[in-house]
Amino acid sequence: MICIILVAGHGAQLEREIKEDKSGHYFDLQGVPKALLPGVGGTKILDLWWEAINTRRQFVNVYLVTNADKYKYYERWATANDFPVENIINDGTTTHETRLGAVADFHLCLQNKKIEDDVMVVAGDMLFYSNFDIAQVLDYFKMKGDIAVCYELDSTECTLSRGMVEMDADKRITRFLEKPNPSETDSRLASVVFYCFKKSSLALIDDYLVTHRQMDSLVFGKFLEWFVQQTPVYEMKLPTRFQLIGQVGLEEYQRQVKRISALALPLRDRINPFSSRCFARIGLMGNPSDGFFGKTISMSISNFWAEVTIVESEKLVLTPHKLNDPTEFGGLSDLHWISRKEGYLGGLRLLQATCKKFYQYCAAHGIALAKRNFTLSYETNIPRQVGLAGSSAIVVATLNCLMRFFNVTDKDIPKTIRPQFVLDVERDELFIQAGLQDRVIQVYEGLVYMDFSSALMETQGHGDYVHLNMSTLPHFWLAYLSDPSDSGRIHSNVKARWNGGDEEVHDAMKQFAELALNAKVAIEQQDWKTLAELMNNNFDLRRKIYGDKALGSRNLEMIEIARRHGSVVKFCGSGGAVVGLCLDGVGQIKMKEEFREKGFVFCDVVPVDGNIQKLKEEEEEE
Repeated sequence: MICIILVAGHGAQLEREIKEDKSGHYFDLQGVPKALLPGVGGTKILDLWWEAINTRRQFVNVYLVTNADKYKYYERWATANDFPVENIINDGTTTHETRLGAVADFHLCLQNKKIEDDVMVVAGDMLFYSNFDIAQVLDYFKMKGDIAVCYELDSTECTLSRGMVEMDADKRITRFLEKPNPSETDSRLASVVFYCFKKSSLALIDDYLVTHRQMDSLVFGKFLEWFVQQTPVYEMKLPTRFQLIGQVGLEEYQRQVKRISALALPLRDRINPFSSRCFARIGLMGNPSDGFFGKTISMSISNFWAEVTIVESEKLVLTPHKLNDPTEFGGLSDLHWISRKEGYLGGLRLLQATCKKFYQYCAAHGIALAKRNFTLSYETNIPRQVGLAGSSAIVVATLNCLMRFFNVTDKDIPKTIRPQFVLDVERDELFIQAGLQDRVIQVYEGLVYMDFSSALMETQGHGDYVHLNMSTLPHFWLAYLSDPSDSGRIHSNVKARWNGGDEEVHDAMKQFAELALNAKVAIEQQDWKTLAELMNNNFDLRRKIYGDKALGSRNLEMIEIARRHGSVVKFCGSGGAVVGLCLDGVGQIKMKEEFREKGFVFCDVVPVDGNIQKLKEEEEEE
């Protein structure tokens, strides 16, 4: 691959104002071309580009296109920076009025050096903070083809000075607008002179120049407006800001350098630690049909949670939890007891797998990540192995931290697909068998009705998720195993029977979905008696299809205790915990006593209102 750096622009106004400046601060910069002016940290702008381009030795050749007026400056720069002087192309112009234009300069280099290869082209007089890896750009180019690098405008920037891109779900650019009015587009993705072109696309440069000879058509923005209509071009988002030094004065140049330099603050001055808390959940209705294109209702509870914290650091560190990821023991008997009760798989693997999948996702979707390291740590009080979604809670909280740290937005990873991302982390990386229900409720929070019908999943790639009103919910209770090691193998052979077309299993999953739909209506109508009946029906159907052996004797004992005291009850998830609704307050007191006498843990459910939680997050961001 070839790299072409364009530095042929004439900065007449800036050069004149530097010369006329009376402060003496810029005396040494008189006559210096724009690309050799100080950028971030006082380093020459072109030096920053050369460092970014040359670090990985990714290119067969790198060429520099300049003008005749500043050629000598770049010749001296080349000899001082081990850049081959013969790779500098002089476009022959000496004034802004006689300039060729960026597209023509690019074409000149292609012709002059007889380039027949893939090409990356950048504007060498463009301010930026070098916190990304060029290799990420080239990897995405190899995956997608022609790409235009973009960044997200901040609130102070206007579309009138940028090329703006609109794209489809596959990141293909559907429309490129050169310096549009804000009313012309809702996009905040700005394109800069930073493109990668396939060898086969270069012939289109010739076609364009045949019909576009006016100077205002020879800027790259105008070319891209035309180019994206001729061939697929994909957007790639970089985690930085760019500022092309065009025809600006000294004051504007100073402002631009200060603004970009603010991104390069020392480590101690960057973001404070950020923590994300994700709550446990209880499945109220329809489970386990979420893994079988069914419908479910689930609720977040604030009784238990996982919290992940991220903070910037010199190296990337995943911090083991002192209880869940033990490395020191009091002796073999201590190790044996902990291993028997807790197993061998703590939360550290969840942090690591989420980080891997996050990087993988961003690379595949054209989201370049800043070159920053971090330390991740976690805390959790969600009981293990009782079906309250403890693993997915850690994954969701980790994803939230990574998105915040790297400024990856809801547009980059939409909320609708985040549950599938979390499920992929657990299923693909850690071989945890599960469905989407837990991940949906932990991303959306509150009380959510979920429709996973095959038609929806196939057409839009995710289900339909609807928040239900929680303000008038009845009182729920929760009981779970204090020692879940004998909770049983809950899913049994049902999945295999489903895959084999077993009519009984397929009919059962349809019935689970129907129960969830009816429960949605009952909740909306505040019909708690009907909801109670549906919860009992949900468990009875599950018992019928899975069998007592798969459900486990201790799980069944919890069901029997609840029903003995007149409470409706069902599994919260895959087993190990049950949720109930007791409309008789007196009966619940006696039931609670028996649960505790039999060695179970009992607590009152404290719901999490997803809408209130969302408002709190928005207030914290403000």
